[in-house]
Amino acid sequence: MLAACLAMLLGFNAQGVAASLVAKVDLSSQTMTVTKHGRVIYRWKVSTARQGYVTPRGSWRPTRLHRMWYSRKYDMSPMPYSVFYHGGYAIHGTGSVKQLGRPASHGCVRLKTANAARFYSLVKQVGRSNTRIVVVN
Repeated sequence: MLAACLAMLLGFNAQGVAASLVAKVDLSSQTMTVTKHGRVIYRWKVSTARQGYVTPRGSWRPTRLHRMWYSRKYDMSPMPYSVFYHGGYAIHGTGSVKQLGRPASHGCVRLKTANAARFYSLVKQVGRSNTRIVVVN
């Protein structure tokens, strides 16, 4: 029991392994780099918060996943392949691909829908407890 509690405090899962899937969102470059077992497997353009909005910085585990979600806050806007990580903030697909690579969202991390589907599938495959989402300047 003590070992399990210590492992949780140190960020390990029940098997003693650190997060095997990491999505690092870099706000300055408007990119998301996905690593699996420490190896870069994807680097995609994203759009994060435009002026007047914020994409929170920090590190989280996904809290919930929805193949399709509709934003109750923003006129039922579609959010395909949503991976929620901090309250109402999520990584999700967008049809506004011309905006990718520059700030354009209300705070979520938006990426091309096909890439959102890939990330969503990876999170489902490894599990939320083995995934970490990190947002940096």
